[in-house]
Amino acid sequence: MEPAHLIDRHTPVEEKIRLFRSLFRGRGDIYARRFESRKTGRSGYAPACANEWVRGICEKPRIKCAECPHRRFLPMTDEVIRWHLSGADAEGKPFVAGIYPLLADDSCWFVAIDFDKSGWREDASACLETCRHLDLPAALERSRSGNGAHLWLFFEEPLPASLARRLASHVLTETMERRPQVGLDSYDRLFPNQDTMPQGGFGNLIALPLQKAPRAQANSIFLNEDLAPWPDQWSYLATVRKLAREQVEKTVEQAERRGRILGVRLPPQDRG
Repeated sequence: MEPAHLIDRHTPVEEKIRLFRSLFRGRGDIYARRFESRKTGRSGYAPACANEWVRGICEKPRIKCAECPHRRFLPMTDEVIRWHLSGADAEGKPFVAGIYPLLADDSCWFVAIDFDKSGWREDASACLETCRHLDLPAALERSRSGNGAHLWLFFEEPLPASLARRLASHVLTETMERRPQVGLDSYDRLFPNQDTMPQGGFGNLIALPLQKAPRAQANSIFLNEDLAPWPDQWSYLATVRKLAREQVEKTVEQAERRGRILGVRLPPQDRG
């Protein structure tokens, strides 16, 4: 693999996929695929399964995927990422992938803060500024809808989800302390949004960035501090620094000692 700083939009796709997977890491034994129903108009994500809609085997929606005795979840692979980035699977069908951040041992490779609603620009910018103030390398992604954002913090190794979530909570708390006028009304949830794996579920999922179709509309891409897209998304991602466990633990310990970690509200019940 060529040095990370040499990776750019012209780099062979295999190297881009390797860089992508080194950052956006979740469970390797399962991933989610976005669906859109023409019949009902519903859209969302479901675990990718080899037996999905197989007559006589798949009983969705009567039986949840997490509870199905016939489930054969498909693993995350380079091919899945290739489909995601190109926007279509091997059959030419639209393809968008999501990952489950919470690993089986209740750890995670990253934590992300989700901003939704109209005030996302001001809130996300304020949190990005806080991360710089705390020496936390954060990557800001505009969501696929264009009406929200994800603030990503990556780790050198899987960290306990409880620790990662306290770090993100500290960023939110510090932002409100430093800029009380912001309010963070657009804050929605964290990824992962659980300290431990919920019974019968997988934890919440997050859509992967750089999705082909939204990217053409300047969505699902990474932004600089002025909320403008980085000219070369790949050369930017190659510069993103991952946090060492020691720095995360030290930051959280100091924040707890100062009472600068407020509780964050819980998400709707995970449906797996």
